[in-house]
Amino acid sequence: MMRNLKDTAHHVTHGDEMYRKNVQQIIQNLIRKLAALSQYEELIAKINAQSADRMAILKSKPQSIQRDIISVCSDPYTLAQQLTHIELERLHYIGPEEFVQAFVQKNPLDNNENCFGDKKKTQNLEAYVEWFNRLSYLVATEICMPVKKKHRARIIEFFIDVARECFNIGNFNSLMAIISGMNMSPVSRLKKTWAKVKTAKFDILEHQMDPSSNFYNYRTALRGAAQRSLTAHSSREKIVIPFCSLLIKDIYFLNEGCTSRLTNGHINFEKFWELAKQVSEFMAWKQVECPFEKDRKILHYVQTAPIFSEDGLYLASYENESPENHIEKDRWKSLRSALLGRV
Repeated sequence: MMRNLKDTAHHVTHGDEMYRKNVQQIIQNLIRKLAALSQYEELIAKINAQSADRMAILKSKPQSIQRDIISVCSDPYTLAQQLTHIELERLHYIGPEEFVQAFVQKNPLDNNENCFGDKKKTQNLEAYVEWFNRLSYLVATEICMPVKKKHRARIIEFFIDVARECFNIGNFNSLMAIISGMNMSPVSRLKKTWAKVKTAKFDILEHQMDPSSNFYNYRTALRGAAQRSLTAHSSREKIVIPFCSLLIKDIYFLNEGCTSRLTNGHINFEKFWELAKQVSEFMAWKQVECPFEKDRKILHYVQTAPIFSEDGLYLASYENESPENHIEKDRWKSLRSALLGRV
């Protein structure tokens, strides 16, 4: 593609020095962007390779993971800012074509003809969804790991404060990931731990992200953040990080739920206009520069600290607060046998 582009540019600009310089500048900018994209994709692959299963490390080198999130970052506001760094960096490298390639498998105007012979993988969009899942599991791991009840309660309250600051910043993706982590069954079943937590702030956040009425409360808050961004006087006020899974779902249903042609055979411009509007809005949000100072130690921990699998979370949960019924007891026994080699 680059060779073809250079050949075409050469023919177009032949004999005109001004055009030649302009086109050369465009090509150099393109090469810089592609190089930055390749570096980012290599970095994500490296980070994912460093992240390991916590249970496997606990069995082989337990002394290597004695730290927890509070020992790395005791200030919830700082952690919320560092999460925003990760979100904006990962958002920045998602191209609009990834949304198109994720959903438009065929030519939208022709049911038989394929749009792309060889589609580029939607790996940056996928990496962003994987980041959401990782953050949820990290939150659940940090809560289930401590042996002492009061320490678990302290970590829950810490993450509630982080989530609240994410909401204030406009970082709805991290906010939802934290709430999802705290709502995982291995965490929510820890009744004795939750009894020690002041949950009023958490209840407010859950209400804001309540999925009922098609996430009405969240969509209202998102519109407010988007409006604030348009009239912003500072970089901080410009930040809008949408709940990614819902954005993807909205685009998917808009694409699948509306026909591309009207009954009279004309193109359904309203559908394509709405699709373009949603992706364009996203494109504006992802261009925002993060105004907070980077803390590499916190960023490294959040992205690479070992996390429990779902089975690991359940085992840690049962070890901390005993099973309450026969189903839980049977699961506990089988998990101890499978993961720890104990009966």
